[in-house]
Amino acid sequence: MAPYRLSEVAELVGGTVEGDPDREIDALRPLDTAGPRDLSFLTNPRYRRQAVESGAGALLVDPGCREIQKDLVIVEDPYFSLKTLLGLFEQRSEPAPGVHPTAIVEEGAEIATSASVGAYVVVGRDSRIGEGVTLHPHVVIGMKCTVGEDAILYPRVVLYDHCEVGDRCILHSGVVIGSDGFGYALHEGRHEKLPHIGRVVVEEDVEIGANTTVDRGLLDETRLGAGTKIDNLVQVAHNVRLGRGCILVSQSGLSGSTRLGNGVVMAGQSGAAGHLELGDGAQVAAKSAVFKSVPSGKTVAGIPAGDAAGWRRQQALTRRLAELFRRLRALEAKSMDGEQEKSGE
Repeated sequence: MAPYRLSEVAELVGGTVEGDPDREIDALRPLDTAGPRDLSFLTNPRYRRQAVESGAGALLVDPGCREIQKDLVIVEDPYFSLKTLLGLFEQRSEPAPGVHPTAIVEEGAEIATSASVGAYVVVGRDSRIGEGVTLHPHVVIGMKCTVGEDAILYPRVVLYDHCEVGDRCILHSGVVIGSDGFGYALHEGRHEKLPHIGRVVVEEDVEIGANTTVDRGLLDETRLGAGTKIDNLVQVAHNVRLGRGCILVSQSGLSGSTRLGNGVVMAGQSGAAGHLELGDGAQVAAKSAVFKSVPSGKTVAGIPAGDAAGWRRQQALTRRLAELFRRLRALEAKSMDGEQEKSGE
């Protein structure tokens, strides 16, 4: 890959150069490993000193960092600009269009000519694979599924029958879409399985991390709203509905039939019980357990989850318990000494 001049980098991200516009850049690297021919970036003020001391030849920064004595590319939002630069310096190979000879394409399946179907992929009966789709090796698509344009399914992704994945979605390795929900009827001492005959709909521009599972609905559908981003190792149960632009961080989980509005955030290892509603913009702090519905815009924390500000005050008091206990013991001892003195008079 040929080097880029700093002026070319600035033009790509809509920024300006302060310093040498002809400086050549070979790669994009972190502050602590960047060298004289590398571009690095400062997106968090806590790393400002590291940026000043970095060996990077140039830095991508916001306008508040003009005084740093290096060649700079100045943009309003360095973190967002990384999206463009990461694409520029990415060295990932693009699979060629076509169907690998070891792939199995069942009767009635339709695969667009620009799609890439890798080794040992299975595409089930009457499924449709859109233009520009990439199915990496060992992906399994059940019957009557739809995969939208430019979607990427990495190795070992599984779509059960009748599921739908929208345009430009990214599903990482080990994702399972459409497995049966956890639904059983207790009858005469036995747990009798309820067949789940619904499906899963993943709307456009959703990204799902590795080894995440999304269960199909019992009768209707489980739905992930457009632009939602889900981390690795997340569980989404049957009949859950996510609005647009939700964030589910690793090891979070949603129980059956819970509804999330637009822009809801579930932090790491948080969970919500079933049949709840979390309103638009609600946030659930890490390791919290939600047992009742959350209004729009509300942030909750703790087990059980409640108002986050109140939870923080409780945590602050909890840290003082040892001190308060010592003070209480001292007061008790003093009181007992006083009682003994009175009784001895």
